[in-house]
Amino acid sequence: MIDQNIRSLAQKLRKKELSSVELTQDYLKRINEIDPQFNSFITVTGELALAQAQAADNAIANGETSPLTGIPVAHKDLFCTEGVLTTCASKILHNFVPPYESTVTARIKAAGAVALGKTNMDEFAMGSSNENSYFGAVKNPWNINTVPGGSSGGSAAAVAAGLCVAATGTDTGGSIRQPASFCGITGLKPTYGRVSRFGMIAYASSLDQAGPMARSAEDCAYLLQSFAGFDTNDSTSSETDTEDYLASIDSPLAGLKIGLPKEYFGDGLDSDVAQVITDAVKEFEKLGATVQEISLPNLNLSIPSYYVIAPSEASSNLSRFDGVRYGHRCENPKDLLDMYMRTRSEGFGKEVQKRIMVGTYALSEGYYDAYYVKAQRIRRLIKEDFVKAYQEVDVIMGPVAPTTAFGLGEKTTDPVAMYLEDIYTLSVNLAGIPAMSVPAGFSNGMPVGLQIMGNYFDEAKLLNVAHKFQQATDWHTQTPSLVKGA
Repeated sequence: MIDQNIRSLAQKLRKKELSSVELTQDYLKRINEIDPQFNSFITVTGELALAQAQAADNAIANGETSPLTGIPVAHKDLFCTEGVLTTCASKILHNFVPPYESTVTARIKAAGAVALGKTNMDEFAMGSSNENSYFGAVKNPWNINTVPGGSSGGSAAAVAAGLCVAATGTDTGGSIRQPASFCGITGLKPTYGRVSRFGMIAYASSLDQAGPMARSAEDCAYLLQSFAGFDTNDSTSSETDTEDYLASIDSPLAGLKIGLPKEYFGDGLDSDVAQVITDAVKEFEKLGATVQEISLPNLNLSIPSYYVIAPSEASSNLSRFDGVRYGHRCENPKDLLDMYMRTRSEGFGKEVQKRIMVGTYALSEGYYDAYYVKAQRIRRLIKEDFVKAYQEVDVIMGPVAPTTAFGLGEKTTDPVAMYLEDIYTLSVNLAGIPAMSVPAGFSNGMPVGLQIMGNYFDEAKLLNVAHKFQQATDWHTQTPSLVKGA
């Protein structure tokens, strides 16, 4: 069943050709048998999943169904799930069980989906390789000696390995798109404010956005349809009406205007990756689209801008983890200050500590205007580049990352090299626009993702563009040899 999409599985469930309990048992068995080599899950909720599956079967028997009823999914382990361990892949939250549910997981649950468990990630979503986890690194199903990307690497690996039908992820600077590219799946980062952040443990509040990860654009549309929309619990949630993301997914692409930023195809881009992207764009021309070169002149400023803004917001957001109210607390503290210092030193990993220190410095007296305010001004310039570009084109395309998945440990000692992996994704978050990664081919046996960027709240168009490409190609149907027949 691992090669079945949501639509076909939903049809089988409604026709009683398959029960949700049987489907869920199959996925739980797969997780138990093959996930130890990938480490994509932190927590597997077997009993809860089977109970939800039984409830889904009962709902189907009573004619109460939605497209997601009985479909097994997984959640990145930074969405608060009531009564279920939520760690953010950090020691400081290794024992935290939330008393409430995030809006994203609550809406997916209300749609009848079955939650198989919580997936591994970079600690507090800080990383591009999923090696910054208290629970160990995640391995890429296409080659276990390579990274799956980050920070949503556990969700990407789980989907690629056929351990769930779809999964939730979050994207602060590329954390849905880059692992989707590295693992050969489809991932969508919606417009900032399109999806509620309530119950999503924050890294950088002005950048974080939740989105769907699945094998196809159509499956992403089903998942996004269930949880997108305004939420009174989130002050950054947009009141812009939510579209029916499946209504126009089959629309023809004749007349589509595609922009190719010249800055995305310069030095640093692997030649094989560039060829895959070029071939993918030619496929769109066959489908009736036109292509033109555009410029995003401030792209090179996205990394320095992001790595001031994001750590600054992290410094503020993570100050709440102090050992007083929940999570890890050091043993036998001498006084309050000692408890704060040792709890945070013991609880946070090195990458998190580093970003907190950078952010605290950037926000400190005498440096706020020199760093944080200047970074926000650059952010405005980056946004204006996109606004100008969308006056000429409908979507923008390019690579997701400069390379395919790199080796485990290859860049852990060189933070600059690691940060450069995000060169093509960060500007999207700084501008707040939607973007997605779509499987577009392979380089030396490893997947390459095509990045498709859209105008504000244009998720329906992105999904349509990606879906038509996937109807014309079969890259998204490819399965890693490690999991075939497992």
